[in-house]
Amino acid sequence: MGEKIKKGILYTCLVLLAFVCLLPFYLMMINSTRSGVEIVTSFSIFPGKSIGENWKVIKNYFNLFQGMKNSLFIAVLVTILAGYFSSITAYALAMYKFKGRGIIFGVILIFMMIPAQLSLIGFYNLVSALKLINSYIPLIVPAIASPGIVFFLKQYLESVLSPSLLEAARIDGAGELYIFHRIVFPIMMPGVATMSIGTFIGSWNNYLLPLVLLTKTEKFTLPVLVASLKSSTDIVANQGATYLSVAISVIPIIIAFIFFSRYIIDSIGAGAVKE
Repeated sequence: MGEKIKKGILYTCLVLLAFVCLLPFYLMMINSTRSGVEIVTSFSIFPGKSIGENWKVIKNYFNLFQGMKNSLFIAVLVTILAGYFSSITAYALAMYKFKGRGIIFGVILIFMMIPAQLSLIGFYNLVSALKLINSYIPLIVPAIASPGIVFFLKQYLESVLSPSLLEAARIDGAGELYIFHRIVFPIMMPGVATMSIGTFIGSWNNYLLPLVLLTKTEKFTLPVLVASLKSSTDIVANQGATYLSVAISVIPIIIAFIFFSRYIIDSIGAGAVKE
């Protein structure tokens, strides 16, 4: 009986925690169907009737789907580049013994501690000198160097990969690139998928860098477009439209989370290596 009581308390706490986490999302969906005046003057947990008017406001200000397309293009490439190059870097740091390995890893740790905002001015000057303003290249290519992902994957790889597996592959005549792509990378996939969730969401929600580097409206990412709607002159009237645009923008994030979460679960068993 005591065990059942403990489980009941645990499940109750989990349900309450889930409710607290989902409540802001639910309110966002509700407010996306209400007018700006209703949102400002009253609180409601029931849907409104202004979703059509909110959608018209969005269409009058910007092309929402073009912004989603731009954000999706950048986020997908950033996720792929960060996952692949961080994996191969982490593999080299974890499994190869060479001079300066400790120094390189120390530099990676230092860069993890430096806020990206501190280098914004210097990065802007570099991009301007390379004549890449209003280009997606500065938003995508830097993903190749992701110190936080390298650090995580290095620690993950050291915990799941046995060096004897690599030695056996080399004895069989396998090349280093073959070993990485056919043996190491599949084992790393649970860790890569875990980091890919955060990478995709971070790139999708990135606001400051696209705001600074992009100047043409047709190239704006979704966060920049939504912010332009929120900061427009008729703020009260646009409250509902802002909630609606944010609610629509969350859909790709949910899809990405579902996809990568399932991949993590499916890969745990396949990625296990016995010592």
